[in-house]
Amino acid sequence: MTAQFVLNAAVQTIVALALGCFVVVLIRNAISLAQLVTAAWVFATRIKPGKGTVELWQRYADIALPVSVIAPAYNEELTIVQSVKALLALEYPHHEVIVVNDGSKDDTIGALVRGFELEPYARTQIAVLQHTQVRQTYRSRRYPNLLVIDKENGRKADAVNTGIGFARTPLVCVIDADSIIEPDGLLRAAEPFMHDDGRLVAVGGTIRIANGCDIEGGSMRRIGVTREWVPRFQIVEYLRAFLTARVANAHSNTLLLISGAFGMFRRSVLLEIGGYRHDTVGEDLEVIVRVHRHMREARRDYAIEFVPDIVCWTEAPAALAGLKNQRARWQQGALETLQRHRRMICNPRYGRIGMFAMPQLVIEDVIGPPAELIGYVLIPAAALLGLLDPVAAVAFFGLSVIFGTGLSIGTLALEEVQLRRAPTARDLARIGAAALIENFGYRQVNMIYRLRGIRSFLRKETAWAAVPRVGFGKA
Repeated sequence: MTAQFVLNAAVQTIVALALGCFVVVLIRNAISLAQLVTAAWVFATRIKPGKGTVELWQRYADIALPVSVIAPAYNEELTIVQSVKALLALEYPHHEVIVVNDGSKDDTIGALVRGFELEPYARTQIAVLQHTQVRQTYRSRRYPNLLVIDKENGRKADAVNTGIGFARTPLVCVIDADSIIEPDGLLRAAEPFMHDDGRLVAVGGTIRIANGCDIEGGSMRRIGVTREWVPRFQIVEYLRAFLTARVANAHSNTLLLISGAFGMFRRSVLLEIGGYRHDTVGEDLEVIVRVHRHMREARRDYAIEFVPDIVCWTEAPAALAGLKNQRARWQQGALETLQRHRRMICNPRYGRIGMFAMPQLVIEDVIGPPAELIGYVLIPAAALLGLLDPVAAVAFFGLSVIFGTGLSIGTLALEEVQLRRAPTARDLARIGAAALIENFGYRQVNMIYRLRGIRSFLRKETAWAAVPRVGFGKA
């Protein structure tokens, strides 16, 4: 009797767990479908074709708000000079470039000194947000709008905070030193602030994969698609993330993330919240959630926008080893943010952020990855043992693989209709092939990497796992 009871309980547990996995995958796919439909509607009815660079300049040259471009750099000796030249060449009436050398172990600071004829310069830091010491500040004899700060190592958040403390402008743009923003990117990012009444606090843009592109002197010469499969799969992921999820979430005022590779902020708000946190590996997600929390608790009207016409190019991990480190870090950062701001989850005090955005983050980053991975094993096994109808296993496969492929193809169609950044039919076909194949292995491997992030979170690990890169010159 006891053995039969235990067996029945085990069977019921397996069935309940299998059905739970199925429901979670169903919810995640329903959210993705709603985002795709919303994004398509927004592109069709709300987002008008972007103005040309000449028109932007003529319209805003006299009224553009000054911007400080903050570029944290760590071990960028080989590319830093070209990257900074590209930032200095951005088409904007009044912008300053603040490069923060975050205690590089190579000769990054020496390359900057030689490349820009730097000399020591005493500049007062208005706000001290960083936790490490500033060694020296420099200015360039050739470029009056270039400030270089040499500091002790404290990781990216500490470097960005240093730049915020030295900035003098109402707007700051945070960009990775090894990323490439299109020449009109600053103008497009600042444009919403020029029509704003003070509500707008941040603007994000689209991040694209630079692998396979021709880049010279820190500038994009030719857009291409790499032949390597790992970066190509990431092209599809980035299209889904930025052309569907970000567009849809920004439209519903539930945007929780502006990529750390590029974002423009109202400097006063960053100062109010104390800048970026140093004790998380997901500082870009955490700072936006904290902005929402700060503004909601202060009962202030505010807005965070996403402009798909802003394009910033970044190098994606070319191998699975780099992808593993990146995705585990993203997962750990999301869990750290959820833990720190858990009181916001399903709390009506925080409006649609608490009632919709934060629960969605829980589904996508806490429940979703392990549920889907368990479902791949448990649901077919339960069907083979006769515990579940085989139709359930077929339906799970359809939801997780076939439906996921359809969403990717739909996003690719949206990109081709709206932005047309795939230069040739062959490149479009390569991305389409990746959208089909990614669900057969790559997606599942990503789930495993995210489980590693969950493990790192539970262990309270703080080490920053580097992502190996080959550099733009070899892309």
